[in-house]
Amino acid sequence: MKQLWVLFLLAGCAVGPDYQRPAVELPADYLARTAEGDAAVPSEWWTLYRDATLEELVAATRANNADIRLAAAQVEEAEAVLRQARAALFPEITGGLQRSRTRVSSLTAPPPVGGLVRPDTRLFASTNFELDFWGRLGRASEAARASLLGSRFARDVVILSLGSLTAQTYFGLRSLDAQLAVLQETIRTRRDSVELARARVGAGLASELDLYQAQAALSDARVQRRDTERARALLEHQLGQLTGKLDLKLAAGDLFALPVPPTPPAGLPSMLLERRPDIRAAEQAMISANAQIGIARAAMFPAISLTGLAGSESGAFSDLLASGTSIWTLGFALSLPIFDAGRREAAVEQAEARRRQALASYQGSIESGFREVSDALVNLEQTGASEADLLERLQAARSALQLSKERYEAGYSPYLEVLDAQRTANEAELAFVRNRQARLAFSVDLMKALGGGWRAQ
Repeated sequence: MKQLWVLFLLAGCAVGPDYQRPAVELPADYLARTAEGDAAVPSEWWTLYRDATLEELVAATRANNADIRLAAAQVEEAEAVLRQARAALFPEITGGLQRSRTRVSSLTAPPPVGGLVRPDTRLFASTNFELDFWGRLGRASEAARASLLGSRFARDVVILSLGSLTAQTYFGLRSLDAQLAVLQETIRTRRDSVELARARVGAGLASELDLYQAQAALSDARVQRRDTERARALLEHQLGQLTGKLDLKLAAGDLFALPVPPTPPAGLPSMLLERRPDIRAAEQAMISANAQIGIARAAMFPAISLTGLAGSESGAFSDLLASGTSIWTLGFALSLPIFDAGRREAAVEQAEARRRQALASYQGSIESGFREVSDALVNLEQTGASEADLLERLQAARSALQLSKERYEAGYSPYLEVLDAQRTANEAELAFVRNRQARLAFSVDLMKALGGGWRAQ
């Protein structure tokens, strides 16, 4: 009896290591704080672009996308697993009603009394409850809770990734709209060049070579336009799949009407990376793996359970609730592993190895997070700096094209100079448009890398 009390005193003593967040060395630049204070992360970062169509597309993606619905269902499953793990900490009571008739042998010793057929009716409630002395059930609940939080963060990763993909696809579509406008103007000017070359050939001022070259340049611009229209249609289809609207049709829009959000404040606090859902999901996986060690170690200790039964029993169903028919049973069971050829120790080693794997994954996610932030900052800064140079190049190409046309019309230069100026101007127009698209896309990369954007207090 004394030993039993000792076991009761040990109840609630969970074996296995308690979780402690591992120390991770962070770059000094990320540890600084801004003069205004810490930064916050707005949840609706896409509204910074002030585009109603984009806001509708992101809202539709979050509401209708199949991958997001799948992630939400996985969260619901994890919630049910946690409720099941917590329920194991409480007794389970079952009730039953049994009615049977048994024939016994007439040759038994002593001889049967009261006949060879014996009816029996039993009404009872029973329980079998394992005492969680070593914290196995508690660790299982801890692991299930971490899995639930991890599934929620994984859902947030899916939402953030698909929202970012929707925005970047939309920017790509708007870039193609701008490129189509450029190509339409290019086709118009090259069509004029064809008419000019035809007139000069007719007047004997130029050879047919100029006309053929002008016609080839016009056909090349038309092919470029057709390829761009095809690419736009594909992006429109992709947006339709992302938003769950397979018949989606978007009118042309202005790429340069979309503002580029500001870059984050200097001395970005490292706490922003703790808000990244992928890093938080990796930490929850580490917490779950840590709890699994306690579960594996608890299996090496005795398992103690209490059993109980209460009810009534009689031969006739009508006497089931009569006086003197009550029955009850109380007991406990203890099982202790004696020899398992090292199976339980191997299970502990496996759990410890999985924890080390989770730790490596957690550290890797942090390192990836810092790299993604740094890459996005560099990309955004460089594309912003290139925009002024590309604009200067574009203005110079436009001026060169105008001058080459005037010189050709006056007979001072061959048509080859016009063709070269047209090609240079077309490339400059498209490069300027694509750089703006890249700048917007890199701003989305930065918001995604920061876990959803930022907002200085």
